[in-house]
Amino acid sequence: MLTYFVLAPIVIAVFLYLFSSNKTNRIIAIVMQAIITGFALYLLLQTRQQGEILTFVGNYQGLLGVVLKADMMAASFVLLTALLFLVVAIYSLHEENSKLFWLLMFIWEGLLIGIFLSRDFFNVFVLAEVATVVVAVLIMYDKGRRNMFDGLVFLMANTVAIQFYLFGIGYVYMLTGVLDMQAATDILATLPRENLILPYALMMTAIAFKAAVIPMYSWLPKVQGIPRAPDAVAALLSGLHVKSAIFLFIRFQDVFAPVASTDLFLVIGLITAIVGVVMAVSQVDIKLLLAYSSTAQIGLIIAGLSIDDPYSHAGSLYHMISHALYKVALFLIAGVLSGMYGTRDMRKIKGIFKKDKFIGIAIVLALLGITGAPLFNGNVSKYFIMSGADYVVNSLMILINLGTILVAIKFGAMLFGTPDESYVGKKTDKSSDVAIYALCLMCFAGGIFGEELMDFLFNAPFQMSFYGFIEKIIILSASWVVGLVVYKYVFADNKNQAFFGRIRAIDLNFRGICVSIGAFFVVALAVVGFLS
Repeated sequence: MLTYFVLAPIVIAVFLYLFSSNKTNRIIAIVMQAIITGFALYLLLQTRQQGEILTFVGNYQGLLGVVLKADMMAASFVLLTALLFLVVAIYSLHEENSKLFWLLMFIWEGLLIGIFLSRDFFNVFVLAEVATVVVAVLIMYDKGRRNMFDGLVFLMANTVAIQFYLFGIGYVYMLTGVLDMQAATDILATLPRENLILPYALMMTAIAFKAAVIPMYSWLPKVQGIPRAPDAVAALLSGLHVKSAIFLFIRFQDVFAPVASTDLFLVIGLITAIVGVVMAVSQVDIKLLLAYSSTAQIGLIIAGLSIDDPYSHAGSLYHMISHALYKVALFLIAGVLSGMYGTRDMRKIKGIFKKDKFIGIAIVLALLGITGAPLFNGNVSKYFIMSGADYVVNSLMILINLGTILVAIKFGAMLFGTPDESYVGKKTDKSSDVAIYALCLMCFAGGIFGEELMDFLFNAPFQMSFYGFIEKIIILSASWVVGLVVYKYVFADNKNQAFFGRIRAIDLNFRGICVSIGAFFVVALAVVGFLS
């Protein structure tokens, strides 16, 4: 009964808000989330056996009712959702969050699971918009002036973008008479190609906005860098919320297969990744560095999904999981560090190893994951993404990973030096340490058992070539050497700080975001309609 996966978190949210105290709801939240995670694992095992599970809500068969579908990809992301919400619940155990926080968090989880399971265009619209409102409220949770302003910008920009999706739905319904994705896919395959161009451009504009690709990426770092926003919100935005848009990107590329453009999104993905790493290494705010780094990894995933190769496709799916694990870990670590040092300015955070060796080791493990080091999950996913790429794309991806290494070096620089004792903040607690280390160990396990997990999660029984693996190690080692030299003589040189300051100042206001949405639509319409 797939309906329960959507409804259970919402029911739990209402129960926690109405019947439990602030002290007990944290324990109840962790216990109930652990149960949801167990059932999500059971769902994945069932999909491996049965292939596909359908639930007709209201017992309306065929196209008359709402259909929920769990295939292996959907079940894997349901499990990822439940697991990450469990981790952030453990992390938040000792935080003084109100009932409203837990209410919104569980509702958010139910909505994301609904997006992964829904097979109806309009249901996706409703679920995505309610999730946007929930996230906006969580962003404005602290009620600070900056929180309120950026939260409203996030809400209004998403409202503008989703109108493109809504118009696309209307056009698809006019062409097919159905809102069910599977039925629409079958009908659209029989129609002339020119009839599909406009709805495809409309709907993919909205999906690209929610996935935070160029030129519509600026909303993601804007909301993740908001002061005093809960650490869990920034972590889940990058690790999970954006992944729901990439999930829809995969679905809709299949729906509009006759007109879907892989070349367009391959170029957009690569540009997004390059811009993301440039913006990331220019930051001094620890959370903004991680936010722009997420933009780069999103671009890499989109590019990998746009390569016509089963290895790259499977690697991109696995990289969605890998990125979620190490990026949530790094955002939670960033929250711990900002509490320890009383600042998010990386120039003022030094000597982490001297202050807290456990957090220092966790940083090393997470950074090894993000750079694709051997024996870590990022290595497996990036290996398969690059396996299907041609020489030019492969070279660009090596350059992108060099940028990721520069990000890791800049982040890792905080491990050394002498800590400024004038910054005396709160110390870490056991629950946050447990949550962070659980994610770091998952990153390690995802590298050791990467091939087995790809097969288990996505039915992709691919094997890494020994010689290909050695080649990637050589390239990675050379990239680290180049990265250390470039960081020392370019990024650590005080003469260049004014230049990087100008890069940091690049930002889009609400009007700029709206213009970027329109520009993306025009480009997508032109490329698909006239150049493909």
